Amino acid sequence: MTSYSIIKVGNDYVVQANDKCILKVGSRRRAAQLISEATDLLNALTAVESPEIAPEAPSLQRETPKLP
Repeated sequence: MTSYSIIKVGNDYVVQANDKCILKVGSRRRAAQLISEATDLLNALTAVESPEIAPEAPSLQRETPKLP
């Protein structure tokens, strides 16, 4: 799990992930919003890649097109 933090540098805010600076923005609100969106995307990616959730084979068979 990645640990996010926001630090103020001058008039800007720097977003850090695991103590590594990754992004600089002009407002604290925008920094918090980006962290929230990144967390949601990473959580969604984890759910998609989980072998317990994804079926091993497709649930639908492809139909052969009929030519006139």
